[in-house]
Amino acid sequence: MRRFIDDMLYILKGVKEISRIRPWLLTHLVIRGMFEAVAPFINIYMSALIIDGIAEGKPLRLLIEYASITISLNLAVVLLARLVSRSSQVLKDELAHRYEMILSRKIMDLDYESVENPETHRLKAKFNEMRNMNSGGIWLLMNSFQALMKSFFTIALSVALTFSLFTLNGGDGVAGIYRFVASPIFSLILGIGILANVMVSMYANATVTTKMHQLQNGIIPLNRIFGYYLNNYISTYHAGKDIRIYNQKGLIDSEWMAMFYGAHATLNKLSNQQMKYYSMATISTIAITTLIYLFVGLKALAGLFGVGAIVQYVGSINEFTGAFTNFMNQLAKLRANNENMKLYFEFLGIPSRMYQGTLPVEKRALCQGGDNDYEIEFRNVSFQYPSSESHSLRNVSLTFKVGGRLAVVGMNGSGKTTFIKLLCRLYDPTEGEILLNGIDIKKYNYSEYMSIFSVVFQDFKLFSFGLGQNVAVQAAYDKAKVEACLEEAGFGARYREMPDGAETCLYQDFDEKGVEISGGEAQKIALARALYKDAPFIILDEPTAALDPVAEFDIYSKFNGIVGNKTAIYISHRLSSCRFCDDIAVFHEGRLIQRGSHDDLVSDERGKYHELWHAQAKYYAGASG
Repeated sequence: MRRFIDDMLYILKGVKEISRIRPWLLTHLVIRGMFEAVAPFINIYMSALIIDGIAEGKPLRLLIEYASITISLNLAVVLLARLVSRSSQVLKDELAHRYEMILSRKIMDLDYESVENPETHRLKAKFNEMRNMNSGGIWLLMNSFQALMKSFFTIALSVALTFSLFTLNGGDGVAGIYRFVASPIFSLILGIGILANVMVSMYANATVTTKMHQLQNGIIPLNRIFGYYLNNYISTYHAGKDIRIYNQKGLIDSEWMAMFYGAHATLNKLSNQQMKYYSMATISTIAITTLIYLFVGLKALAGLFGVGAIVQYVGSINEFTGAFTNFMNQLAKLRANNENMKLYFEFLGIPSRMYQGTLPVEKRALCQGGDNDYEIEFRNVSFQYPSSESHSLRNVSLTFKVGGRLAVVGMNGSGKTTFIKLLCRLYDPTEGEILLNGIDIKKYNYSEYMSIFSVVFQDFKLFSFGLGQNVAVQAAYDKAKVEACLEEAGFGARYREMPDGAETCLYQDFDEKGVEISGGEAQKIALARALYKDAPFIILDEPTAALDPVAEFDIYSKFNGIVGNKTAIYISHRLSSCRFCDDIAVFHEGRLIQRGSHDDLVSDERGKYHELWHAQAKYYAGASG
């Protein structure tokens, strides 16, 4: 009983969430359910009146009035039901849109630590998979709520129209079996039978739904693989070359067959369980329905009511049986669906632990009329990722000011990217502190602090939107500024070939006329995006790692010329690209082990920089000339 109450409270929580996302939707669904429930009872009740009128020899005029009322009521209910159905569908569409926006905004508002946490993605993927498989979560709750409302009103109307059946008795004029059927004792027996049928139906439906939920959890991994091949691989034109060159059709076919047989076996188990428990509920329902029909028939034979009442009682009982069965089914679905709703609320409840700060960042950039006097200091900073057992950075201390060129170099895994994540406050240090103009960066308003950085990460992303929107990262943009930034980033010649200029769509995900761009072109667009933001700090975190050393050196050299008086921080594991920097920081195994100019560092034969430089020299001989 306690579990039942807890389940009902959680269903209520989900109902409140639907009302929060789209107010008035549930009100429309209640009204819609009421109209759908009323419709059959108009015919049941009016048919009883007409039949009684015929049996009692009522005037034809009265019978015609009854028929006219029946037609009018049916027409009115159908029209109102369609009107409410149309408006509720609009609200459902709005719910779907707002639901997706809530999930997207949650991802964007999460601390970056949570975004990178695999558990976050597991949660979101799981409730999305449950939604795709059986419309679980909010969607099942919404649809079942509508069905519950219809069943509730149907049950209420059925009880209202059959109540007199249980109160009628024949008094002293009824004898034998008819007297027993008309007695309160038989009504009590019938009531106990109906209650027993309720319990059996609840148990059967709850058991089947629970087992169905468990078996569907077993199908989720298969569905995930199927979705990967169908949506993320085969249907994307990027995979077309590999599928043909490496003849991957056989591999994909074998994976599909394995998934099919696995899913088929699971669905067979579910079918067997459904047959077992639904048979139990069906037998119980047939038994109680037979008893009710016997009850009606014997009372009718005893002369307690006329032919019209028989139609009323039988029709109402049929409606009651179907509505009650559906009510139990929907309730069992909702109880099982609570597991999906818990995933949804757990995802929305992921906390943001990063302190946002309140201090404004001083507007010191030259473009804002400031003195460009920014200084950032790392003071004994150490960092350990939440899922890691070792530190990615250890006791890092360094200071740099606006206007300089700082290169951060080291082997893969040396802590370079982690250094940038901390600088941009995507994470907070595990130990130590980072200062901006002598103040801990945690104390600054988070958005304002982020605004002083333009970053091109090694895994940068461009959108399948217009070129101008990609550069400005907003729908409305300064076209002249976009063109100037693209020119500075070395994309000018390619830009002039674009069919629609800044409005040209990148890629073909949304626009069949979209332009495919190469990796090098994408990098130039990403650099233009960093320039458009016009922040005092520009950071390049190995965005050209896929290029050869000479090409990378060429891009970095050109970019160095257009940075101007901004601070430029270059992250690379290839040293040739950063020779022009006046300050080089060498990281190794999470520690800052060397710092100085290229000439000073390369002349230290015992240093790591000297070792890396000579190990890589054969790859960038052309760049060093």
